[in-house]
Formats: sequence, C-alpha cells, structure tokens
Amino acid sequence: MGKTIAYARVSTNQQDLARQLDMLEEHGYDKLIQEKFTGTTKKREGLEELLKWAEPGDTIVVESISRLGRNTIDILQMVEDFDKRGINFVSLKENIDGNTPSGKAMVGMFAVMAQLERDLLVQRVQEGLTASKKRGKVLGRPKADANKVEQALSMHDSGCYTVAEILRLTGISQGTLYRALSQRKDLELMEQATALEEEQEHQQERGN
Repeated sequence: MGKTIAYARVSTNQQDLARQLDMLEEHGYDKLIQEKFTGTTKKREGLEELLKWAEPGDTIVVESISRLGRNTIDILQMVEDFDKRGINFVSLKENIDGNTPSGKAMVGMFAVMAQLERDLLVQRVQEGLTASKKRGKVLGRPKADANKVEQALSMHDSGCYTVAEILRLTGISQGTLYRALSQRKDLELMEQATALEEEQEHQQERGN
C-alpha cells in the first residue's frame, strides 16, 4: 500500500500554515512537506521534494488545489501528471479524491482542461506573433544598452528593487525596461508554444 504525502503552502512569510496543517492532520498522512513560497521566489524546494518523493501507488493530499500553484495551466498539468504516474490526488476543500468515481471524473476533466489551455496558449502566441509582424515589431533582446538592460532585468527578477530604483541605478529609461520585459515575455511564450507543439507531435507519434 502506498504512502500518503501531505503538502501545505502559503504565499507570504506572514501567512500561517496552521489551518492547512489542521485539515491535513485530520485527514492523516505519512509524510508532511510544507513551504512558504512567494511570487518573487522562482524555486519551490517543497514542491520539488514532493514530486521527488511521490511514487506510483502513493497519494498526494492538499488542503486546496490552489496550494499547488497560482497558474491555472500549471496546476491542471500537475494533476494530469499525477494521474499518468499512477499517483492518487486528494484535495480536501474541493472534495476531490482520485480513488472515487467522482474524483476520477474530476481528474479526467482536469486533463481535458489542461489540453485546452495548452491549445489556447499556442493559438494566443501565434496570433501575437502575427500581430507583431504586421506592426514591424522585432522580437529579441534590446540592442541598446544591452548590459544595463540585462542588469535591470536581473534586479527586477530579484524582487528587491522598485522600478524607480532600477531606473536610477542602471540609467535606462522606463520605456526601455518595459520593452525589455515585454520582449522577454514574448520569447518565453514562443518557447512554451514550441515545447507544447513538440509534445503534441510526440503524443501523436506514440498514438500511431
């Protein structure tokens, strides 16, 4: 019989895990993983530990499905991945249990919604690229003040500086910073869309 792994998360250091821990303890678990993850923190060590520990036959239980992340498609894909790996998923607040008929149906719906989100993302990126080309917009890193722009982006990602501080310390304009952030986002979306298209092609090849 597999083990039950409980996962609790809050998004700021000021928030308390007590309510989640009480519900998880009432449900019961063999191992507890907890973390405080903020929007300025890119690495989620607790979630990585959860994914490392979970094996086929195990059950992952959370207080609410939103504890898995803030991004809808990431949450949906994570639940879908649990199902593919043979890991049961339980969310107490939404009353989801993959071992029950209704829970299986919910997990199936998540898989469909995740695929829909992937398809919509690809479509949005393609539409955005087409619109950008019509406007003569060139995707890529800003050429002017490249070193200062890279420094500004790093400062922005750290979450330790205000926009005013970044502009003052790097000497770039607000428009340059926002253009750099927008262009980087375009590139990230392009990479995501490419990866999703490749994944869909691989799935079709495996299906054939």
